[in-house]
Amino acid sequence: MHPAQGPSTCRTQSEDPRVRLTWVQAEDLVGHELRQAAQDGRDAREIAERWYAAGGSPAPDRAGASEPPAPPRLRELAGELLDELAALESPLAADEPTGLAEIAAACPQWPGPPETGPALTGQDRRPAAGRDRTPSVDRDRLHAAWLGRAAGCLLGKPVEKLPLDGIRALARAAGNWPLTTWFTARGVPPDLLAAHPWNRRSAPTSLAENIDGMPEDDDLNYPLLTLLLLQRHGRAFTTADLARLWLDELPAGRAFTAERIAYGNLLAGVEPPETARFRNPFREWIGAQIRADVHGWTHPGDPAGAAAQAHRDAILTHTANGVYGAMFTAAALAVAAGGESDVHGCLAAGLRVVPPHSRYARAVRLGVETARTEGEFDTVVDRLHAAYADTHHWVHVLPNAALLAAALTHADGDFTRSIGNAVSGGWDTDSNGATAGSLAGLLAGAPTALPDHWTAPLKNRLATSVPGYDQAGFDTLAALTHQEALRP
Repeated sequence: MHPAQGPSTCRTQSEDPRVRLTWVQAEDLVGHELRQAAQDGRDAREIAERWYAAGGSPAPDRAGASEPPAPPRLRELAGELLDELAALESPLAADEPTGLAEIAAACPQWPGPPETGPALTGQDRRPAAGRDRTPSVDRDRLHAAWLGRAAGCLLGKPVEKLPLDGIRALARAAGNWPLTTWFTARGVPPDLLAAHPWNRRSAPTSLAENIDGMPEDDDLNYPLLTLLLLQRHGRAFTTADLARLWLDELPAGRAFTAERIAYGNLLAGVEPPETARFRNPFREWIGAQIRADVHGWTHPGDPAGAAAQAHRDAILTHTANGVYGAMFTAAALAVAAGGESDVHGCLAAGLRVVPPHSRYARAVRLGVETARTEGEFDTVVDRLHAAYADTHHWVHVLPNAALLAAALTHADGDFTRSIGNAVSGGWDTDSNGATAGSLAGLLAGAPTALPDHWTAPLKNRLATSVPGYDQAGFDTLAALTHQEALRP
């Protein structure tokens, strides 16, 4: 997920001396919070009227900052309205708690083992006897998961932010629909390329003719940061430990949406988990979901332990459905890491750690049911877009959760179809491709089980700004992850 065009954008000094930061300025946040209020059932009509009467704008559709910058009075009003919006009570709050104890209480099928209940005090529940019965994860399986995550992410990078019809047109023009290989500009008519330009930051490194190893992406940076977190603090890490790690090791410009808001909140002295709530309209977007993989990979056969650990990570930046995205993903991947289920069992396990009356659970169920009833995946995607496209931002967790569940269900464990489906459905293409590739890679079980045309261009090399990992090999990362999976 790289929804911003960069860490900041600015005009030349002669045009405008002000820096236009993406995803943080109050006047750009109000529209997103108004949309979130509508989704939550909060009555924000009076606040919206005041905002638009004062000259405020809706949220930018695709970019992270509007043009032109707001005058000081409008920015001041935006801050005031964000605080008023936060005070509005959501009628859905009872069905969508954020605390782990409340989430577990809302889940009648919360999984085991171990048998003593979910972790409610900040550490995973791992009694020795139950831990001994948990399957161990194979290093080759983790290697395949890293490669799968990278390949799925890379497939989605050049078409991130493009509309669905653009993705389909570009792939069909290259004879690559359904998606079975990388996007390419070769053979694509110039007028089509002009109408649907590739993601400008990604095309130089992610089209078939340009791939030379795995380029940097936040969908790979966050698993690296989680690995670093576990190496430093072990399974008993706290949300505060994660916050300090980010401040020490994550460049601010590499964080987006909810993560960027939380980062700024930390610098302003706001403590977790309030960092996820304070003026953060992105708290139910996809960011926590893309950070969950290592929590699942290192809890083979223990979906509840994986979900509890992912929860401690997610609440730094997200609430409710945004947190469920991380827990669902970690639990599903934990089952896959144990090697004792197929993709459908993994998705079912993920749902057991999500409150069943939440919008996230409904989104996953919609994706699964639609995939089961439609023979053509394009039709599945059309139905999901009809349900979500007009009401949710393309980085919101709900439409992406529905699409991810549908993509994996329809692919039935096949690696190429898993990542191809996830990317071909649009929205957050690189993030969905990454998570689909991670789970499908685990199910494949070994790097040699993945098609060579997906893994060879990665050249066992990952670029990143996370200290200590730049140009690391995926085999090395698998070995390091394996160590954490074996740690008591």
